[in-house]
Amino acid sequence: MLTQTVAGRVFDYSHAVGGQHLPQPVGVALGDGDVVYTLCRQYESVSNVPWNRTAIAAKVSTCTIGTVPGDEAFVKDFGKYGDADGEVIWPAGIATDSQRNVYVTDEWLNRVSIFDKDGTFLNLWGSSGDGDGEFNRPSGIAIDRADNLYIVDSLNHRVQKFTKDGAFLAKWGSFGDQEGELNSPWGIAVDTQSDVYVADHKNHRVQRFTADGTFVAIYGSYGSGKGELHRPTDVAVDPDGDVYVCDWVNNRVQVFAPDGQFITSLIGDAQQLAKWHQQTVDANADVIKARRRVYTLEPEWRFMMPTALVFDADKSRLLVADTQRGRLQIYNKPKDYIEPQFNL
Repeated sequence: MLTQTVAGRVFDYSHAVGGQHLPQPVGVALGDGDVVYTLCRQYESVSNVPWNRTAIAAKVSTCTIGTVPGDEAFVKDFGKYGDADGEVIWPAGIATDSQRNVYVTDEWLNRVSIFDKDGTFLNLWGSSGDGDGEFNRPSGIAIDRADNLYIVDSLNHRVQKFTKDGAFLAKWGSFGDQEGELNSPWGIAVDTQSDVYVADHKNHRVQRFTADGTFVAIYGSYGSGKGELHRPTDVAVDPDGDVYVCDWVNNRVQVFAPDGQFITSLIGDAQQLAKWHQQTVDANADVIKARRRVYTLEPEWRFMMPTALVFDADKSRLLVADTQRGRLQIYNKPKDYIEPQFNL
């Protein structure tokens, strides 16, 4: 369904952006204007050779994404595979601060790398361990209005709070499945009230906390039904307080009201190929013929293990990293939508 009207809200599918510039997207962050930063993970370039010898494409891809299909443009890549300054091995989370500096977590190197908005490397910090300020597979990262950083310390089963320069401020969480406890948390978001939302991956839920780590609420429970989650990977919150969750194994995005009530599911609606994907298809006559012989292309429209999302408040739209499809799918949340009249 390209347009859903439910519970006083409208979710209107816009278009997809993807192709050669967005391999394995696992994170999305917003820049100035139409600028979008997409975090991409590496893949092996030579079969049967270990990935850490031949991996390529670990990077941040910078694009401008307009509001209509085909309006996107590639700007540049920055960061690359490796362990030197400005390089990444297993990037996991991405966020931008008030100056649009870009912060990238690295699960393999247990550190945070910082770039300016043009991709110039600025700094890095972080080390392995379970002490204050140390990491064991850092993943999601979110930044509040005061430029404080909240980082999911996944295998330490906690959230840590830092200044943007890396000074440790606070921590909360421990291993478990009770309120306030976490099991391999992944994504994270901060709302306009500075409450923090954590995708509690192996507990199949999202937990909401105050900025100091006090437990507030739980969204979702284990399963594949309405309002249920299976290994959630990321979370976003819009200015209305609606909560969006990447329901990773169930191949969808679940939408909840601020009070935790289930609203709807978004399953992916990319009936038209993204511009760069279409260019790839058009360049190969055999691929065109093969696509015309399949019974249906509908599976291609749908999400395949979406990993990350972000809500663009300025344009009132949700951008979802459709990881295994190598693209972003975009849904608008219009405020002035008028239902068509069919009785004319």
